[in-house]
Amino acid sequence: MLTIPDRVDVMNRLGRAMADPSRSRVLLALLEGPGYPADLARDLDLTRSNVSNHLACLRGCGLVVAEPEGRRTRYEIADPHLADGMRRLLDAVLAVDAGEGCTIDGCRCCG
Repeated sequence: MLTIPDRVDVMNRLGRAMADPSRSRVLLALLEGPGYPADLARDLDLTRSNVSNHLACLRGCGLVVAEPEGRRTRYEIADPHLADGMRRLLDAVLAVDAGEGCTIDGCRCCG
């Protein structure tokens, strides 16, 4: 069972990872399935070194894992629970972006 300090650390890691638009794009791509640095760089229109740096950060945060495959390395989201949680977060954010009003009485978050 995670302690409060452990949970704060997890939230900080997630926040740090998602605070950068390029890292967020890499995470979104990996939510769709495993990927390789060269393919991610091409698909996201980033440099290979930029993608490698972001993948190193995401690995350091414990959000992605690397699996060597011969001369290439495949990256994927580290845990299915994390992938599920990210998808749920995206669903909540997309509902607000799609003009769906907040369901909490008196809430002013959605204007």
